[in-house]
Amino acid sequence: MGLLPVAEAQARLLALAPPLSIEDAPLGLAAGRWAASAVTAKRTQPARDLSAMDGFAIAHADLPGPFRMIGESAAGRPFAGRVGAIETVRIFTGAAMPAGANCVLVQEEARVEGTLVHLAGEGPGHPGRNVRPAGLDFSEGDGLIAAGERLTPARIALAAVAGHATLPVRRRVRVAIAATGDELRPAGAPLGDGDLPESNGVMLSALLADLPVDLLDLGILPDRLEVLRDAFAGARPDVLVTTGGASVGDHDLVRPALEAAGAAIDFWRVALRPGKPMLAGRLGDGVVVGLPGNPVSAFVTATLFVRPLIAHLSGAADPFPATAPAVLGEPLPANGERTDYLRGRRIDGRVHIAAIQDSSMLRTLARADCLVLRQAHEPAAAAGDSVEILDLA
Repeated sequence: MGLLPVAEAQARLLALAPPLSIEDAPLGLAAGRWAASAVTAKRTQPARDLSAMDGFAIAHADLPGPFRMIGESAAGRPFAGRVGAIETVRIFTGAAMPAGANCVLVQEEARVEGTLVHLAGEGPGHPGRNVRPAGLDFSEGDGLIAAGERLTPARIALAAVAGHATLPVRRRVRVAIAATGDELRPAGAPLGDGDLPESNGVMLSALLADLPVDLLDLGILPDRLEVLRDAFAGARPDVLVTTGGASVGDHDLVRPALEAAGAAIDFWRVALRPGKPMLAGRLGDGVVVGLPGNPVSAFVTATLFVRPLIAHLSGAADPFPATAPAVLGEPLPANGERTDYLRGRRIDGRVHIAAIQDSSMLRTLARADCLVLRQAHEPAAAAGDSVEILDLA
């Protein structure tokens, strides 16, 4: 099996499973998920004309007054009567406009003498001035949130004002994470000669923390075929993510263990740097993604494949990370047959590439605020050229 282009590998991964089943989530639990169907307004907002300023509700035709004050309208306590000729009601921001009034004389342009209100400025220039008309934001039946849009805090608030207490979403994605390797020890544990603290599991958990996932930590699995096979066969998540053991060495046992557990591998090895030895397939009713063990490779492949897969299962209309243009800070040589994602940092309006791109170097990744995308066979680039970046900040 040859190296698979990144875009083709991403498409094949998402084709392995459709979005998950739909449920209704209370607004407080819907944030960060994706709308499973279109959300329409159950009510009009504002439901009636409201004052946009503190002042006095008047009929524009009655200017310049003076006006006789006959009552007050405050938010939640509307004036019950009607404003007649040369009459006014004291009104506050957000309060309902009384019948008979069609504009607001702001308090800074009014002089009050007892029950009389005199014009003390230019006044409202036209009917409707300083008024928020009914339906200014939306009307009943309007489409507000499209299927597949992410439920941001603003969209959650919009749904609440539109009359919704719950929203249709896909159920949370069950994700199991397994780190493999005899050399790995839990973070903070004593280390022997040749041991290494395990970092991929906690990194992946942090990388997925803003997504609607329920995480299961399978821990550190040794490089023994039967142990890996049993652990993989016993897991029943929607997505199984493994790190390490995906290459071709004598101790790279993830692929044979997955196949022994009943997995059908769809593809293995992607034309990507870092992250070539990556695999994906089906295991039971779920999807399995085998990431490389080097932490930068695991980070990049999780960003390009695991996060989009979870977004897809969650119903995202556009699950892939967006890129943006940036100005290159130094020249880059022509690229080879693999798509590169280079660690970079933006300084003074230009993106600068880390001098060493070794996939084991976490400090370089931690200092990066973006990945610079270089397509396969892309020609050399000069300082000042435009490049595409994937934001990490």
